[in-house]
Amino acid sequence: MIHLLVSDPFLDQVDLQKLEQAAAAALNHEEIDPESDLPLVVEDDAYLQVLNKEYLGIDAPTDVLSFPAGEGEIDPDSGHVYLGDIILSYPRAAEQAAAAGHPPMNEMQLLVVHGVLHLLGHDHAEENEKAQMWAAQQAILDRLGVQINRLPE
Repeated sequence: MIHLLVSDPFLDQVDLQKLEQAAAAALNHEEIDPESDLPLVVEDDAYLQVLNKEYLGIDAPTDVLSFPAGEGEIDPDSGHVYLGDIILSYPRAAEQAAAAGHPPMNEMQLLVVHGVLHLLGHDHAEENEKAQMWAAQQAILDRLGVQINRLPE
């Protein structure tokens, strides 16, 4: 199950249904049980900067962070597989969307898909991995009908 937690300042700007659809489409694409537990958190740049510094040693804000759970980890409350957490920065997504010329929710959906793919083991450190991940992202976004004027680097 997809669990959405949106910080109060962004509640009016975020379409929860679109975020849930993006996560569900990514899980479906990767053939993951839709009952798996997947928390999605929408916060601000400062929050993501703290996490980025603490966990990755990078003292800067970022658009999305994925924290995968251990393989086969079960949520004791639900009894479902717990995939990990995805945290998104709405201000960063809105800024990137404005620069690229597409709506902020399109960027948010891209970031959800990107985060889910990371949770499921995709990476883009090597060119061949990047090509596979970008192809998966594009296939999922196409299925959702989401137009992105560029993909993240």
